[in-house]
Amino acid sequence: MSENVVVLGSGYAGAGAVQRLESRLNGAADLTWVSDVDYHLVLHESHRCIRNPAVQQKITIPVEDIKSSSTRFRQGHVVGIDTDDRTVELEDGDDIDYDYLLVAVGSSTAFFGIQGLAEYAHTLKSLDDALGIHNAVSEAAASASRDDPTQVIVGGAGLSGIQTAGEIAEFRDDRDANIDIHLVEGLDRVFPNNDPQLQGALRKRLEEADVEIHTGEFIGEVDDERVYIGDDTEMPYDVLIWTGGITGRDCVADVEIDKDERSHRLFAERTFETNDERVFALGDCALVDQPDENPAPPTAQAAWQAAEVAGENVARRVRGQPLTEWTHKDKGTVVSVGEEAVAHDVMYFPLTTFGGLPAKLLKKGIAARWIADIDGIGRAIDAWSDM
Repeated sequence: MSENVVVLGSGYAGAGAVQRLESRLNGAADLTWVSDVDYHLVLHESHRCIRNPAVQQKITIPVEDIKSSSTRFRQGHVVGIDTDDRTVELEDGDDIDYDYLLVAVGSSTAFFGIQGLAEYAHTLKSLDDALGIHNAVSEAAASASRDDPTQVIVGGAGLSGIQTAGEIAEFRDDRDANIDIHLVEGLDRVFPNNDPQLQGALRKRLEEADVEIHTGEFIGEVDDERVYIGDDTEMPYDVLIWTGGITGRDCVADVEIDKDERSHRLFAERTFETNDERVFALGDCALVDQPDENPAPPTAQAAWQAAEVAGENVARRVRGQPLTEWTHKDKGTVVSVGEEAVAHDVMYFPLTTFGGLPAKLLKKGIAARWIADIDGIGRAIDAWSDM
């Protein structure tokens, strides 16, 4: 009887691993792909939909265009994993049996216990989230005036927060809308824990886009009208967006696999093995060991790189072959601020930090390359203008 390999998730890690498994298994096992949506989302470009919802057509790739005909796809919401019975439990009550499981379900937004934040804030973890932000900003701006502009607060000045603020600024300028944009970061600088030169370049472009930056005090509480920052600051808002961190998905919170107690992210070796020899994990849902004692970063770049090795290793395990180890190689950082972009420490580029047309083209090129790899050059060319 052929063994069953199951992959959970259609993000960068899941989609990339499925394609690698298909090429390496070559019929040696039955492959089932499970996701709560029937498409792959180019998540690092989802913020573009905040300005223009039509971009969703360019950054969603149907799973049927990614997988081979021999791979079974099952759309469903995973609610649990039973490692004793080797089953994946779906919300509709169905179970999917596995012999080997690759968990790539991504992450959820972390609210850090801040009162009111989960109840009142938009997040940016899915296509629906991006479209929801667009609708909320559009509706609020429709009733605003020059004397009473819409107040939009973006909490968290990491990658998602910066790119979200930049897209809302483009939305405002394209429509000549009355919107004030506030970017709130508890630490002292935007894009915390990164190179000061990169931080300065991003701050400059945010300020040029008329984004008001507030750093150095954390959001402590939220109600339906105001954000309370530090000990003394109250900021009224019409739209609140939170991009301040990630945590594990509920579907892995109770699984009998070693995990971080606070975030529920699964511990994985550099081979992507967990402490259960039948279960592998990668992407944002995992803390993948690395030589410098820090886990691999929860980025699209890392998941993209890891997917090939993870898929390879699951195929090797099916065949009883030795596994290979993966080490993340940082190829640089590119961040968009609306139509502008800043690049830093990019491989093969002589400048450490740069913006302008080279950075903008590089940002487009990264998205286009991924789309070409996962589906084909035609779709990448079609998406180019909207990246």
